Amino acid sequence: MTDTPQLLQVEALAKHYPVSTGFFKPRALVRALDGVSFQLDAGKTLAVVGESGCGKTTLARQITMIETPTAGLMRLDGTDIASASAETLKRMRPQVQMVFQNPYASLNPRKRIGSILEEPLIIHTTLSPAGRGEKARAMMARVGLRPEHYGRYPHMFSGGQRQRIAIARALMTDPKLVVADEPVSALDVSIQAQVLNLLMDLQQETGVAYIFVSHNLAVVEHIADEVLVMYLGRVVEQGPKRMIFDSPRHPYTQALLSATPRVDVVQRKARFIARGELPSPLDPPPGCAFHRRCPHTIDRCKQQVPELRMIGSHLAACHRAEEI
Repeated sequence: MTDTPQLLQVEALAKHYPVSTGFFKPRALVRALDGVSFQLDAGKTLAVVGESGCGKTTLARQITMIETPTAGLMRLDGTDIASASAETLKRMRPQVQMVFQNPYASLNPRKRIGSILEEPLIIHTTLSPAGRGEKARAMMARVGLRPEHYGRYPHMFSGGQRQRIAIARALMTDPKLVVADEPVSALDVSIQAQVLNLLMDLQQETGVAYIFVSHNLAVVEHIADEVLVMYLGRVVEQGPKRMIFDSPRHPYTQALLSATPRVDVVQRKARFIARGELPSPLDPPPGCAFHRRCPHTIDRCKQQVPELRMIGSHLAACHRAEEI
């Protein structure tokens, strides 16, 4: 048992989008999230992984209160934010901030860095202009930016520096949780390591928790404490990082790990490639959503949706998890 307090609790979270399929046709329903549940402790990092279209970014948008869930529970530090009033959401938003994927698009090109960093304080605090400026400069130093950068514009910085600015902006309100949506995927590999190390150092300093959305398992292995594997809006495997990487129970997780470059020769030889492509969320297959791409499929997989259950020391949603 751990003494670390639970920061975020998510239960049976769902987000459905009605979409048009054409003239004179009934509207279809995209189940972008379909019953996602997990917990996150304060000061820890949960990585959410999966292919494009599996629901990672949709999950991030629910947690950051950008969108309202269709159903389910989200409790942040004891407060329900899934069905909260506008007043409650306004009070809770400073506690959850987001770092976006593209540092070239997430910063306003017409504003100086100082103004970008002070904007969250203008919205969420009553600090004086002098107090805002002092806090912004202190945060710049914390993320490795120099004092003279305060009056410059975003186009004067490299991608890695811009992402440092975005991280600084996210931390300006002293949040308890930061959702990082593919924060290093647009950066060079050499810069990725610098940004990841910065995130980990800031976590040690401030005690902030991260939800780290990524498709790159090499990055996830470096930063995560727990891993949540998603496929077509559902959780297919969940557990401590080492359990997921050393003993994956779901064939989809095995396929993701096989696609990750490895130094170890034995790991490189143990290849498993998922067949075909991700099914359309407008017409998901019956039973297990992965069964058309899985080499271990049996008749039960085609008919019955597997429940997320404890297999050994972590959770997996596969009928044949014990055998695999």
